[in-house]
Amino acid sequence: MRNRNELRWPADLYVEGSDQHRGWFQSSLLLSIGYCKKPPYHAVLTHGFTVDGQGRKMSKSLGNVVDPLEVYDKMGADILRLWASMMDYSSDIPISEEILSRTVEAYRRIRNTIRFLLGNLYDFNPEVDGVPYEKMEEIDKLMLSRLERLVEQVTASMENYLFHQAIQSIHLFCTVDLSSLYLDVLKDRLYTFPSNSCGRKSAQTVLGIILEKLVLMLSPIIVHTADEAWLQIPWRKNEISVHLSDWPSCDRTKINPALEEKWETLMNIRENAYRSIEEERQKGLLGTSLEAKVSIFAEQGELVMLRSMERELKELLIVSQVELRELDDFNARRSENSIFEIIIEKADGNKCERCWNFDLSVGSDERYPQICKRCILALGESKR
Repeated sequence: MRNRNELRWPADLYVEGSDQHRGWFQSSLLLSIGYCKKPPYHAVLTHGFTVDGQGRKMSKSLGNVVDPLEVYDKMGADILRLWASMMDYSSDIPISEEILSRTVEAYRRIRNTIRFLLGNLYDFNPEVDGVPYEKMEEIDKLMLSRLERLVEQVTASMENYLFHQAIQSIHLFCTVDLSSLYLDVLKDRLYTFPSNSCGRKSAQTVLGIILEKLVLMLSPIIVHTADEAWLQIPWRKNEISVHLSDWPSCDRTKINPALEEKWETLMNIRENAYRSIEEERQKGLLGTSLEAKVSIFAEQGELVMLRSMERELKELLIVSQVELRELDDFNARRSENSIFEIIIEKADGNKCERCWNFDLSVGSDERYPQICKRCILALGESKR
């Protein structure tokens, strides 16, 4: 390394298996100290050996050898890289068809999340359409807070070579925070609001930030997928590669503990409402959640907060109607120490063929009898 001008010595990192503590690591150290009076590396990373799914050493006689080139030919380089990144290399690293199948599932979840983000940003340019933070919807601010926490967590894991913890955090974010919550909630706003409305552009602003930071964090791991995704971002299409971009920084000004605590209560209500809706679905009362009206009975303190977010509640629960009432009005036997109770009923009105919500205004307009008043207004805006 000292003979190559483009490199520097000592090395940043030595990487080898755990058997080299008394081998290459030690011999390099002894020679360097004797010759140069300093260690040949700034850090050392040791890893276990690759074994089969049962923890046995790979052997041709056992027929349990997994050839990386065969995995590459069958599944692609990114699957092989993702498998290596998901494994805790501090001990021996297992590989098998079953483990690779789970890796493919994780990859598919991440890739599908990226596809959804890209698919909803086709008409968005952050320089022209970006919504300032103070004008964003609360759930958009919540997701920015969670995203910045993720960037902080993944960065710390990467800096400490804990790649498996980094990819686990990203996978959990894609599965829980995005797929199961945010992207599900956003569909109504993305698909039914006027294209240039502040609500839709607020969602797209956050989706764009999430997409960029997510792809950048994935770029050292699933390198080809990240590059492919980066060059599909409308405002990045003229760039050469994601690998020429900087690692994302954590914007701590967007981390909002008070907002996260407030939304913990809303998430608790959402979980209980979903459970109650599913029970009614099993009974045959409901088909989808949009056929439901949710009545939430809450104590006075919570009721004030819920009433300030009545419109967001309908979006969060993905139901057609939400009714808020005082807990004292709840006639059934209350659960012990409960601060809210939930009743599920069939939504009032008819189904709007555009947004699929049930609304009393459907049928009230002679020109558009099959859609609700909100969609009529949205269509009017989109034609301007």
